[in-house]
Amino acid sequence: MTTTLGGTVNRSLDDRVRRLEDKLEIQDLAHLYGFVMDERDLEGLSRLFTEDARLTSADGVFDAQGLDVIAETYQGRYDVLGATHHFIHSALCRLDEDDPDRATGLVSGHAEVVRQGETMVVALRYHDVYRRTRHGWRIAEREMGYMYYLPVTAYVETMKSDARSLVYGDARAADWPSVLHGGDLDWLRAHYAPQA
Repeated sequence: MTTTLGGTVNRSLDDRVRRLEDKLEIQDLAHLYGFVMDERDLEGLSRLFTEDARLTSADGVFDAQGLDVIAETYQGRYDVLGATHHFIHSALCRLDEDDPDRATGLVSGHAEVVRQGETMVVALRYHDVYRRTRHGWRIAEREMGYMYYLPVTAYVETMKSDARSLVYGDARAADWPSVLHGGDLDWLRAHYAPQA
């Protein structure tokens, strides 16, 4: 990588290709997550997460550190779930300018699930930190958040409220209650500024 007098970064062709390959691998990782979840593939978690990964939720319900604890956390979720279908809608990633083995990401999606016998829909966002390992890119940190998590039958009326998380039986505030709250816009500004 070289820098011109005007401060513009000119990357070599090899560097540009490597960065494109890294981004594609990270985006594949974001999509693979849904398949691993839907297949209940606990062994597949090692294809998603680093050994020392941390998995948290914005609502503070869980905080799992390390691959074994993450697997236990997911097993607990699987135990109350029936059929699930996760859809990834967008996966933005930002490669670290100072560390070629680190990237950050913002992933959005939704899931259709049966939880404790009730058909529910979920709007998801994941704030991620990725790390390159000897086996490829993996999630080193993931915070899950929900715009809504509610029974299909409650969708129409509950969407009018800020208390759109009904996953635990009581109405709780959504992790992003309004499109104007700015939290993810701040994240995007910090992590996804235009690259030179």
